Amino acid sequence: MQPDALAPLIPIAAIIMFGLVRISRHWRPGGLPQSPAATRQLEERLDAVEREIATLQGELSEAHERLDFAERMLAQTREPKRLE
Repeated sequence: MQPDALAPLIPIAAIIMFGLVRISRHWRPGGLPQSPAATRQLEERLDAVEREIATLQGELSEAHERLDFAERMLAQTREPKRLE
């Protein structure tokens, strides 16, 4: 087969491949484009999760400080109680 005979087939193959890619996007899960309302709802949920994580990090930091304080208090050498 001559290379000149294949030249007209290249655009046809490209159109077929483009169509197959478009179809495959609709078949895979989550492939359909989401509406602006759904995107906005996901962004709001993400913001809420980020705020909750920041709150939990603050609480964890405070708990670490309290634990460090308790460990220092327990580690101090105490004078034994004497019975007199």
